Amino acid sequence: MPRINLLPWREAERKKRQRDFGVALAGGVVAAALCVLGTMFVYSNMIENQMSRNQRLTDEIAVLEKSIEEIDGLERQKERLLARMEIIEQLQQSRPEIVHLFDEMARQMPEGVYLNGLKQIGSSVEVRGVAQSSTRVSALMRQVDASVWMKDPEVLRVETTTSGASRQAEFVVNLRQESATDDAEDMQ
Repeated sequence: MPRINLLPWREAERKKRQRDFGVALAGGVVAAALCVLGTMFVYSNMIENQMSRNQRLTDEIAVLEKSIEEIDGLERQKERLLARMEIIEQLQQSRPEIVHLFDEMARQMPEGVYLNGLKQIGSSVEVRGVAQSSTRVSALMRQVDASVWMKDPEVLRVETTTSGASRQAEFVVNLRQESATDDAEDMQ
């Protein structure tokens, strides 16, 4: 005999489908929420990793900038030391020049010429003195011009004065002192 179910089976089937739909919907919402949270977690980890990398780069850049400043300071100090060394070297080279100047002045001084003062600024020398006559000043000029250590004599002033019964010529002569470095440069 056929069995006939008189129960409201459509109603039960509808409730079962609604329950299955609710479970599936809840499962989908939970899965979507888990996906969103997982994505947020992954991105926040990526952002934190990048921020830590950026911070490390910033720290390293600061260390390198400090090193660059130290190197610049050392380079400036090196340049100052090299400049000092160059000045000391020039002074060492010019040390014997004053000795040569005085020696040459003593050798080239004609008879009857006496010096009152000698003033040197750089390689320029101003000679002040008294001569028995202006011809003796001319002799001094010729001997200075022929000298190895003195060049370019130039008379600034010659005045003839009378002191007692004798006449004398007071003079001021400029000349240029030659140095060993000038000779070496001329040869090149």
